[in-house]
Amino acid sequence: MDGSSPATQVIGILGGMGPAATADFYTKLVALTPGRRDQEHLKTVIWSDPTVPDRTEALLGRGPDPTPWLLNGCRVLREAGATLIAIPCNTAHAFVPRISDRAGLPIVHMIGEVAQHLTRRGPSLRTAGLLATTGTVRAGLYQECLARVGIDVLLPDRTSQANEVMTGILAVKAGKRSDAVGEPLARAAHRLTDRGAQVIIGGCTEIPLGLPPQAIPVPLIDPAVVLARALVRRSGAR
Repeated sequence: MDGSSPATQVIGILGGMGPAATADFYTKLVALTPGRRDQEHLKTVIWSDPTVPDRTEALLGRGPDPTPWLLNGCRVLREAGATLIAIPCNTAHAFVPRISDRAGLPIVHMIGEVAQHLTRRGPSLRTAGLLATTGTVRAGLYQECLARVGIDVLLPDRTSQANEVMTGILAVKAGKRSDAVGEPLARAAHRLTDRGAQVIIGGCTEIPLGLPPQAIPVPLIDPAVVLARALVRRSGAR
């Protein structure tokens, strides 16, 4: 229970990376909470700070380190009464080792939760395809977590990563929702399934907003959904 009873557990959402993904995550958290009335839902504090510097640019050495912004967000959530922190941004998890000891609250690790979720799908799952930001790919976040549970990760080639995956992510961040956004993401996913991917991980919280699950021939894993379910379990919600 991370030191709190279900009656006092307060979810702190460290968001703004991006704003649409944060709003989508809270909607998923509400939908996945087994509450029949207001009083049975989770206490939640949301800090949505879109001024956090671009995480991919930082990881590629082209932008400022977002660590101070993330630590400030943790402080805001802590002072607002949160008892644990969720970060619905995959790329930001590259900076979790820098903030976890100073956050003052436990951080539920979204990528680690995805790895555990995939193990529950059974031993036949050996290969996953990853659609994520270039920063997440370069940081090896999913590759490391999934290697620990015996799952290989297939990545797009450089051209697909730049022209299909990142193009789709940036379009969603710009507020676009159309076939023109989903089609490049679907093409990138199909390239991975052609190489043997048994599932596709939407390893950027914008990807499930732009890629319809029915557009690909294998299950689309939404880390935001996995994280929301983990929070419901930890909260003891009934």
